[in-house]
Amino acid sequence: MTALWLCAVFFLSACSGGSSTRLPLDKIKADLADEPTYSVVLEDMREQGTFFKTYSHKYLVVKPDDSTRTDWLEVPETFYNQNREFLGMALISKKDGTLDNQVAPPGYSYVGDPKYGNWRQDSQGGSFWEFYGKYALFSSLFGGWNRPIYRNDYAMYNQSRSTNRPFFGRNKEFGSTGSVVKAKNPGFYSRRMEANRAAQSSFKQKAAKRMGRTKTGFRSRSGGFGK
Repeated sequence: MTALWLCAVFFLSACSGGSSTRLPLDKIKADLADEPTYSVVLEDMREQGTFFKTYSHKYLVVKPDDSTRTDWLEVPETFYNQNREFLGMALISKKDGTLDNQVAPPGYSYVGDPKYGNWRQDSQGGSFWEFYGKYALFSSLFGGWNRPIYRNDYAMYNQSRSTNRPFFGRNKEFGSTGSVVKAKNPGFYSRRMEANRAAQSSFKQKAAKRMGRTKTGFRSRSGGFGK
């Protein structure tokens, strides 16, 4: 009876798709449990394989005084698909001991906090965010932005947060299809184009084989019908 129960538990666990498997992101959070402030940016992602695919992430871990990049870390397909649109964005951020799991453009979690910077005016009278000198390295480690963060950007970001929607920028410049990532990570798009070409080639080959089998079968039936 015990043996049968153990087999049943093993079977159910296998069918669940390994839901108990620990994500690399969870391990990063555990390793940085004593760090009060940091962000984890999804720096790169890839799919490999044809019949049995593997899915991997590479993360940029940014702290106020330094940053580190992980190696390729395998993730479940479901988690990969959940974050497919968030390339180049912060998946988690921690500020002064408080963890924030809402996806955001890198650095946005610290904007508006007077501990990290203040609002300034440009020559046109627009209000933009500037990090204090001691956090200048912190902001630069995120990779920089295509333009300053203005109050309108921050207001739109907060509005998205209030409805639990990710903010991709005023002009959709962040995320997997945004101009920022396209400029900073061309390798991702090269791999994706190669994968699309391979998929199209495979589809054409399969279609040609199916057409060949259909034509062969038709000639065979036609010959039989004429007798």
